[in-house]
Amino acid sequence: MMIAVLANDEQWNELIAGYNEAGLVRIASLPEQDDSFDGYIVLEGATVEQLNSLNKPVLLNAVITTLTTINAGVNICRINGWNSFLSRKTWEVAGKVDKALKNIFSPLNGELIQVADEPGLVAARTIAMIVNEAYFALGEAVSSTTEIDTAIKLGTNYPSGPFDWAQKIGVYNIYALLLALSKADDRYLPAPLLQQAANA
Repeated sequence: MMIAVLANDEQWNELIAGYNEAGLVRIASLPEQDDSFDGYIVLEGATVEQLNSLNKPVLLNAVITTLTTINAGVNICRINGWNSFLSRKTWEVAGKVDKALKNIFSPLNGELIQVADEPGLVAARTIAMIVNEAYFALGEAVSSTTEIDTAIKLGTNYPSGPFDWAQKIGVYNIYALLLALSKADDRYLPAPLLQQAANA
């Protein structure tokens, strides 16, 4: 099983740290013909037109944009390829989880969980809300960033605190997701301090 991976250095290093390069081949660009690979993990650097032309399963890093919005073909499924999510053994997948997709993922010894094709999938949406609440608390002078991170880690046993997560994922990514979600639901409106940090 050969899975082609289109990724930057940071994404590639996180992926292989979690999966020990099990059948993964890093590529610099998508091939014109896809006969040599069983599937693709595309974390950056490809257009939807290129992906739709492939005849193999594609796991696409598209946390905010839905498959419907980008007019993706049936071979494409969305995943969360944000920093700190690629080394997880469980991947959320929006799209058609069929036998071909399960086959390309099986050598990685991970688990695919099908979720609705909505912005943020599940984990990213949850973490974005936690980060947003932390920024509201900071804005209200409840505590410092260090103390809030420590309280969350100790109180919930999360691997990271909200400000640490925001730095790993990218503050702008969190902000952009919340902004997209807030179009349908006001409770996702970004905290003023988060907006400032994202636009800094």
